[in-house]
This record gives sequence, structure tokens and C-alpha cells, in this order.
Amino acid sequence: MPLNTYITVAIFVLTIVGLIRYQRKPAAVLGSALLALSLLGIVSKEQLLNSMVNPGLVTLILLILCSFVLEKTHFLRVIASKVIVCSYTSTWIRLFGVTALCSAFLNNTAVVATLISPIRNNPHHTASKLLLPLSYAAILGGTLTLIGTSTNLIVNSLYIDATGNGLAFFSFTALGGILVIGCGITLYFTSKWLPNVEVNELDFKGYFIDAKVKPGSDLIGRSVESNGLRHLESLFLVEVVRKNRLITPVSPSEVLQEDDRLVFSGDITKVMQISQFSGLELFADKNGLLGTNLNEVVVKEESVLVGKTLKSAGFRALFDAAVVAISRDGAHISGKLGEVVIKAGDFLILAVGNDFSSRRNLTKNFIILSGVSPESRINGVKAWGVTIGFIAVVALSALDFIDMLLGLLALLGAFIFSRCLTANEVVRRFPIDIWIVVTAAILMSQALVNAGVDTIIAQWVSGFTSLGHAYIGLVLVYLLTWVLTELVTNNAAAALMFPIAYSIALGFGVDVMPFVMTVAFAASGSFMSPYGYQTNLMVFNAGQYRLIDFIKVGLPVSLVYGIIVLTAVPVFFPF
Repeated sequence: MPLNTYITVAIFVLTIVGLIRYQRKPAAVLGSALLALSLLGIVSKEQLLNSMVNPGLVTLILLILCSFVLEKTHFLRVIASKVIVCSYTSTWIRLFGVTALCSAFLNNTAVVATLISPIRNNPHHTASKLLLPLSYAAILGGTLTLIGTSTNLIVNSLYIDATGNGLAFFSFTALGGILVIGCGITLYFTSKWLPNVEVNELDFKGYFIDAKVKPGSDLIGRSVESNGLRHLESLFLVEVVRKNRLITPVSPSEVLQEDDRLVFSGDITKVMQISQFSGLELFADKNGLLGTNLNEVVVKEESVLVGKTLKSAGFRALFDAAVVAISRDGAHISGKLGEVVIKAGDFLILAVGNDFSSRRNLTKNFIILSGVSPESRINGVKAWGVTIGFIAVVALSALDFIDMLLGLLALLGAFIFSRCLTANEVVRRFPIDIWIVVTAAILMSQALVNAGVDTIIAQWVSGFTSLGHAYIGLVLVYLLTWVLTELVTNNAAAALMFPIAYSIALGFGVDVMPFVMTVAFAASGSFMSPYGYQTNLMVFNAGQYRLIDFIKVGLPVSLVYGIIVLTAVPVFFPF
């Protein structure tokens, strides 16, 4: 084999290893692969530029940008208010159906983020019994249409690059409908295994509240008991950090010293009583923000905070806000609040300043669950116009009356012209990570072709000519894609497996469509890990689930999902 072939294969393998090792940074890993392929001359400059403006990729970007405007309307919130009723069965069915239907046409993350708060705040049912079904419903609903999930659109981008033709809007609908029904029934019965965890809005036992004993405080030299720190309303002193030494459990007779850090947990709404103690200062109080409203946010995977401490990130300067408390996976967090290393999916309680809501970096870093909204809302005639316009473009493109790319481009222009979306919002929320991932995936596919790897794979499988062998190949493609999506995220799994699956199909001499659709559906089948799909990560913390909860409920759903895909794909897309 030529040297270029070995180099290309090495880059491909290292990319997979990098994605597994750095699961939260797929854009960085695939971006590095893109640079390596370009700088080593494995792909041409023309191929690089063509990959960056692939029609399928541009359509995906335009769809995401247009969906930002829909998030600013009140329709999803109105729907959310009608979902929860007294009967658990009725609530579950309504929630599953509404979420699946909305996710077929809207951004999954926006749908789940809108529904999390009313679910956690409902007076009838424990949130942990509904939040995981919410995420799974969003995943399943995304399989119904071409625009239901970014995974389908990424596969479409790669398919356009390989064949020059795009997938039809309803290519996924028949099989997706079977998956929604089959997996939905399975999920309903496995939901009984979900934990019964009482979780209410801004009332997390897992929240970690940090306070410091200032010099000259009346608390110094007195015990915890005599200072009245054992009798707080709905707050409990769990540990004391003293000169890098952790004291836990805290004895009532423990005498407090200057610069002690006191760590509390409990009802976050009762936090103001801590500031009533002389010389006891909260992290947010030090920043002069504790008297403001409290806001709850979730840290996004692409946030600049991930891997940094609040102190090193300069949190106050970035967001005009101070962190009052942190919650992670329902787990206990120790140490000083400012020195906790932030992870994707962390829940933060923020005390915000006047400038918080106007900061341009909020939506890039957080999913805001309650409190100040980062964007202005669209109401009245504008809201109806936005919604009808979006539905019209999607419907006309689905019926092949207009090209989706041109329709979305016109719609985006109309949104900007009517000031429903500003140029600053477009720049601020531009999905650069997805753009890099898809561009790198297309370029990787072209590199495999340039280096002859696709020919080698095709020749290797060409000796197996029966449809039975082709079906075995299909099963292997599904399993490999499914494992990758659980390990590295759905979009990266689809991007990496598409060129391999396409080459295998050519080698067998069969239609490529069964393999293309298998990659698309397998990449969306993330039910056993909180990290393979962003909505799973969101509900992981919100419902205080453990990994075992995902396995108990997700394993049966994954098995049914796989059986349906591998049975139905050859029926709807014959070899």
C-alpha cells in the first residue's frame, strides 16, 4: 500500500481514539484531523473548501439558525403547560407523544430544555419518573424526519458529497414511526424501574454551597453548636475546609477558625440565612450579587468553563453573575466553590447582575432552566408569523415545491429583516462545532477515497457476494456505529462510520441506501449512556439519576431499537 494510505488509516484510527479519550471535545479532535489531512496534502485545497460549503452542511446550519427564532416564541411553553395531569399514565403518554412530535421538526435540546422545568416543578409526579422518558422521546422523535436530528442531516451531507443527491424529507418516517411506537411501548414498561427521587425547582440536596469565615467574625473561637449553625432551616453543614484539610462529618463541638470554608447542602432558596451570620460570607455575596434573583443553569458541553475552575475562568467578568451553588449528578462535591473544576452537565445556581441577560455568551455556555431569559421573547403577530413561516418552508421543501436550502436562506433573511433574529445573535450562536465536525467528516471520507482505502475495503468484501453476507455486514455496521455513539456522541459516530459503511456497500455490490440508513439510525440509538446524546446529559443531572438507571431502562429500549432497525431497514431499503 502507498504511504498515503497508511497515513490516512493512522489519522482515522487516531481520530477514533481521540474522540473516546476526549469525549467532550469532538470538534477539537475532528478539527485536528482536518488540519492533518490538509497540511499533509492527503486532500486538496479544493476538496477542503468544497467540504466547508457542502449543500447538506449549509442546510443544517441554516436550519439550526432558524430554529433559534422558534425557541423565542411561547408555543412550546403553552404545550408544556398542558402535558402534566393528575394521572401518571396520561401524563406519560402526553409527554412522550408531544415530545416525539415536536422533536421531529424542532431542535431536540430546545424541546427538552423547555419541558424540564415544568416537569420538575409539577405537583403530581416525581420528576425522576418522567425526565428520562422525556429524553428518550426526544431521541426517538428525531428519527421521524430528515430535520429531526442533526445526525440525519450530517448523514445527508455525507450522502450528498458521495452521490450528488440528497435524502428525501420523509425517508426516515416509516421506520422512525415504528421505532417511536415499538420503543415507546418498551419504555413505558421499563419506566417503572426508574428511581423515585424527590426533586423540586431550586431544591436539590446535592447542591453545594460554600461560605467563608472572614477575619474578625463573631463565629471565630466558638463551636458550630454555639454559633447556631446546626439549626438552620433546610440547610445542613456537611464539612469544613481548613487550610486544605477536610473536616467531615462536622461535630457540634467543632470550634471555627478564621478563613474556614463552611460547606452546606439543602434547600437553595434558604441560602440568605447564611449571610445573616456576622462575618460569614458566601461566594456570591463577596461579588455583591447575593441580593438579586437566583437563576438555575446547566453547563453545556461546548462551554468555555468546562475543565476550568470558577476562579480561573473569571466567571464574574464573563457573565456578570456569581455562583451560589453547584450540583453534579446528585453527587457530593467537596472543597472550595471557586476551586471546583466545572464539568459539562453541572447545574449552577447563579446570583446575577443587571448586565447578565444582555451578555452574548450565555446561550453558548448554558441551558437556562429558570430565572432570567437570555433572549427577548417573540409574542403576538410576530410569533404566529415566525411559526407559520417555518412550517411553510418545511412543508414546501418536504413536498419538493422548493429547495430546502434556498427556502431556509430566505426564511433566515426574513427573520433578520424583521428583527426576530439579530446579526449579533447569528454570530454568537453560530454552530461552529457542528460545522467543524461535518466538514472534517466529509474531508475524512474524501481522504479515504484519495488514499484508496475505500477500494481496499470494497475489494476485501467483494469475495462475499450473497445477500446473507451483505446482511451480516449491515449488522456489523450497526453494532460499530451504536458502540461509537455511546462512547463518543451521535454526530461523531455518524461522521466516522459513513465512509466505512458506504465502502462496504460498494464492495458487496448492493444498493448503498440500507447501509446509509443503518448508520443514521444507529447513531441516534443512544439510550444506555448519559453522554452519547446531549438531552441524556441534561436529564441525568436534573433527575439525579445514576448510570445504572440508564442501563436498566435503556438496555431493553436499545435491544428493541436495534431489532427493529436491523429487521426493517432491508424491508424499506432493499439491497
